[in-house]
Amino acid sequence: MVLVAMAATFMAMMDSYIVNVAVPSIRADLDASVSAVEMTVGGYILVYGLFLVTGGRLGDIVGYKRMFLAGLGLFTVASLACGIAPNPESLIAFRCVQGFSAALFFPQILSIIQTSFEGARRDRALALFGVTIGLAAISGQLIGGVLVHLDLFGWGWRPIFLVNIPLGIATMVGAWLTMPGTKGAQRPRLDLPGVGLLTVALLLLSFPLAEGRNAGWPWWCFAMMVLSVPFFAAFGRWERKLAASGGQPLVSPALLKLRGYRSGNLVFLAFFACNAGLFFVLAVQLQSGLGYSALEAGLLFAPLGIAFTAVSLFVPKIVAKLGLHILTAGYGLNALGYLVLLLTALAAGDDVNGPMLIPALVVIGTGQGLGVSPLLGSALAEVPPQEAGSAAGVLETVGQLGMSVGVALVGLLYFSTLDDSTTQHDYAHAFTVTLVLNLGLSLLAMVFVPSLRKAAEAQMAAAGAQ
Repeated sequence: MVLVAMAATFMAMMDSYIVNVAVPSIRADLDASVSAVEMTVGGYILVYGLFLVTGGRLGDIVGYKRMFLAGLGLFTVASLACGIAPNPESLIAFRCVQGFSAALFFPQILSIIQTSFEGARRDRALALFGVTIGLAAISGQLIGGVLVHLDLFGWGWRPIFLVNIPLGIATMVGAWLTMPGTKGAQRPRLDLPGVGLLTVALLLLSFPLAEGRNAGWPWWCFAMMVLSVPFFAAFGRWERKLAASGGQPLVSPALLKLRGYRSGNLVFLAFFACNAGLFFVLAVQLQSGLGYSALEAGLLFAPLGIAFTAVSLFVPKIVAKLGLHILTAGYGLNALGYLVLLLTALAAGDDVNGPMLIPALVVIGTGQGLGVSPLLGSALAEVPPQEAGSAAGVLETVGQLGMSVGVALVGLLYFSTLDDSTTQHDYAHAFTVTLVLNLGLSLLAMVFVPSLRKAAEAQMAAAGAQ
């Protein structure tokens, strides 16, 4: 069962990265504009983030296994449609369907882990979940590059989507045979007004964050983000009113009263903002500032990914010895890595290059490997089983928002500091300035770790006393 869930995790995460290296091939084959190709990448991520909470709640309603199979089936069909798309418009549309279907099945993975395992078995499952995410991030672009390079059957970029068909079918068969038919609770219907309000609020916030930089941050980007505030407020009021009247809200207001869950979401937000910002600015700096090829830049991320994956494998054993103090160690080491990265850039000045950054990236990857899996388990420790789906969906949505916010903030600071200059000195200066922001975000994540750790430890102690 765990391997089946990890296969689905790999597919969902890989499809966030695999298209990047196929951009030139897609543009040439479909005569697509730059903006159309960007929407091919961004449409998947945007729609995926919009419907994670809804997908999680649907799992609570109809059952995690049933929703997992439905979402994965739609994802497989959408992958086929992407692979035979005749024009840019249809490819964008089918990528959005892919994102929607991923939002249906992905939250069920954490829900199934949360409700089907306890203690050390849950720790091992969450560690494997973290390893899978790391492997997908590392190998997504590599797999895409290999498939495009091989040009199987003369199909160019299309196999990057078609490869999901046998994987999807095999995973569905495995899920049907091994996954338990668990669901959080019997619910008469979905909170449709809540779905509508939250979707509009997330769209108003996420779309300008995703497209603002490419559009040059016009006034409507800021107007949309401001307009999202009353929609989030209206969503909160509706959920409280529905809960008070005995209804079943999309997101239970009681979740936000759980100290560990609340702190976990804040760590998620800062952590993913920090790391997505780093990945973005480092890729730009290596290729535009230092003239590295896409392959050379991608290989420089490998030490971070390898450290993350290797350390994640040992997390259950470390937790057995250190307990949840591993959270403090992980996010402290993550922040230390950012400090070393900043000091390296300051010391090297205009002569900064990729190999100089590898030691700091290894430290960052090690910290992430220690921190990600325990973060998931700790954030969900207090959540009652009947709320597991929506709670996992909210957590994953916050992570997606953190990534969007991080890329937007770091990108805005980097390019405004660069100010259209192309000298090596200015690139190095802009890179160094943005590393200060990344360090600040890594320290912000650390601020909320003690509260998260104490709440999770209290929950574990209470569970052990029963």
